[in-house]
Amino acid sequence: MVSFETFLQPNNPVQRKSSVKMGYDVPEGVDIRGRYDPEFSKILTRDALQFVADLQREFRNHIKYAMECRKEAKKRYNNGGLPGFDPTTKYIRDGEWVCAPVPQAVADRRVEITGPVERKMVINALNSGAKVFMADFEDALSPNWENLMRGHINLRDAVNGTITFHDQTRNKVYKLNDQIAKLFVRPRGWHLPEAHIFIDGEPATGCLVDFGLYFFHNYANFRKTQGQGFGPFFYLPKMEHSREARIWNSVFERAEKWAGIEKGSIRATVLIETLPAVFQMNEILYELRDHSVGLNCGRWDYIFSYVKTFQAHPDRLLPDRVLVGMGQHFMRSYSDLLIHTCHKRGVHAMGGMAAQIPIRDDAAANEAALELVRKDKLREVKAGHDGTWAAHPGLIPACMEVFSSNMTNAPNQIHSMKRQDASVLVEEDLLQRPRGVRTMEGLRLNTRVGIQYLAAWLTGAGSVPLYNLMEDAATAEISRVQNWQWLKYGVELDGDGLGVKVNLDLFGRVVEEEMARIEREVGKEKFKKGMYKEACKLFTRQCTAPVLDDFLTLDAYNNIVMHRPIGSSRL
Repeated sequence: MVSFETFLQPNNPVQRKSSVKMGYDVPEGVDIRGRYDPEFSKILTRDALQFVADLQREFRNHIKYAMECRKEAKKRYNNGGLPGFDPTTKYIRDGEWVCAPVPQAVADRRVEITGPVERKMVINALNSGAKVFMADFEDALSPNWENLMRGHINLRDAVNGTITFHDQTRNKVYKLNDQIAKLFVRPRGWHLPEAHIFIDGEPATGCLVDFGLYFFHNYANFRKTQGQGFGPFFYLPKMEHSREARIWNSVFERAEKWAGIEKGSIRATVLIETLPAVFQMNEILYELRDHSVGLNCGRWDYIFSYVKTFQAHPDRLLPDRVLVGMGQHFMRSYSDLLIHTCHKRGVHAMGGMAAQIPIRDDAAANEAALELVRKDKLREVKAGHDGTWAAHPGLIPACMEVFSSNMTNAPNQIHSMKRQDASVLVEEDLLQRPRGVRTMEGLRLNTRVGIQYLAAWLTGAGSVPLYNLMEDAATAEISRVQNWQWLKYGVELDGDGLGVKVNLDLFGRVVEEEMARIEREVGKEKFKKGMYKEACKLFTRQCTAPVLDDFLTLDAYNNIVMHRPIGSSRL
């Protein structure tokens, strides 16, 4: 696994240089190693960097401890242990406490759209008719220097209401409508470094950079224009334990105190997208009780986490990933318990992503895809979810119609759908082995999708349309860890009737054949210009590694970091 320490090594490949003589005005102990740009310098002001550095210095040891605790938990699982409810926090789960009341500005979250912080996407998403737009610095973004800095410029302009985009190809100007979605921002997870910004000689924590720069530049305008006196609003990813929520709560309190705004102004929804976190939902809400507006079912990452958590448990092999849906008992139990927990504590229980994208050249296939979306959203709203996610503006009318027609006039179901029946769910329900077959097509699809997503990510795209679905890093992670699991345990592909076992020879042939298929599908010219071969090497190495890396993007991050000469940050 690639760690912060890796980025400190003098011979690390990320230490590539570019010759730029201009520099940023930085406070003591801060070194900007990304290229200089006059527009970026308006985000990377001395005061903004001081704010980020103060957060880093105050919380870095807490973060390092939390990451060490993750490693200890991983050792327990790899030695045969199972995640479960913590007996020492039973008093929190059994208590009658509630979170702070949901602000009126975000009471109605029936449909939320997500996407990267790319300029045109930000405008289209805010104009989409969704109630919320989650602007993503995490799984939908390839975090190269250009994407990160331009993302902050785009969000600043969006909050200020001045954002426009001129599409030269179509000769069309995009600008904000009068009615726009509420803006939430998702920073990166605790585990990801920001290797373009060093603080006191080590890479900054990615999420503190994302949060700190956005909050510094936007909190005042956001509270006036969008938050009705509250905000800014956030989504928090990849947590595994309530101690990580406690750090976020302290970061929020520190930011509120610095800004001179009321405690509880900042609000956040936590994605429950790791298996250990499902046993910590009450505790996570408790730690964030002054700042919470709910939990979300991050179901694709949750499947990835199931494999990762049970990587040393050959009795818990997943079937083809297309079979691991909400009909599986462990997935349905996770959703039901999340709804019950959130509504008991007075906050939103948000549903999962509809990843389909419109199929413009096939009306029948498009309608079939929309019908799948409607069925999924009907299941969510009837289960008690207060809202759902969509990956494309074209899905919003269908999602909105399902939720609106089943929620009457209420903005949410917090008080009307308590789901008391889910209170009886136990650890076995959340851990039940998924059922289904494994096939050659499953292995091929994992390989084909994983390589294509990674090729796009390496060239700067983090949200990628593949086979009529909008894919982000979670999809590549599922593909990678499932291939790794099947290879490690030599699983039998029992769904084909052939009884073939997965081994390195078979996988090598599959990779070769799928690369040929990718070249046919994208065309020789695009294949030649793209980073498909580099992606193939990286993906294959990850799938065949003796030890499973925690995150694909940590390894891949080496390939997108571009450093300028050390010590050239200052003017």
